[in-house]
Amino acid sequence: MNVLLDTCAFIWLAMPQGLLSPAAIQVIDDPKTKLFLSHVSLLEMSLKHSLGKLNLPDQPRIWVPEQTQFHQIATLQLELSAIYLSGELPRVHADPFDRLLAAQAIESGMTILSPDAPLSSLGASRIW
Repeated sequence: MNVLLDTCAFIWLAMPQGLLSPAAIQVIDDPKTKLFLSHVSLLEMSLKHSLGKLNLPDQPRIWVPEQTQFHQIATLQLELSAIYLSGELPRVHADPFDRLLAAQAIESGMTILSPDAPLSSLGASRIW
């Protein structure tokens, strides 16, 4: 199964805080699961870190590649079609990062691993 990690799911995986659900851990630990991290999440983490809203062990440009390599996570590029789709999704959730992640998951046929229930309302397949 191809799984797109929500930004917080990636952070909780990389900096264990006991916040991942049992279902999330099971999916992550399944050898048949291929994990992906979106460029959208890279942007979100970089912006929040620069604003002092996200504490990371190192600068995002150093820490994120280390973590994606360690956890064997592939990156998912943001395509124009996902940008357009994010604007066409139902207006049930306003967060632009979540809307983009949902659009990417839908377009890529991936399940998104996220505690954010509104992603399901946007039409994304979600596990938590």
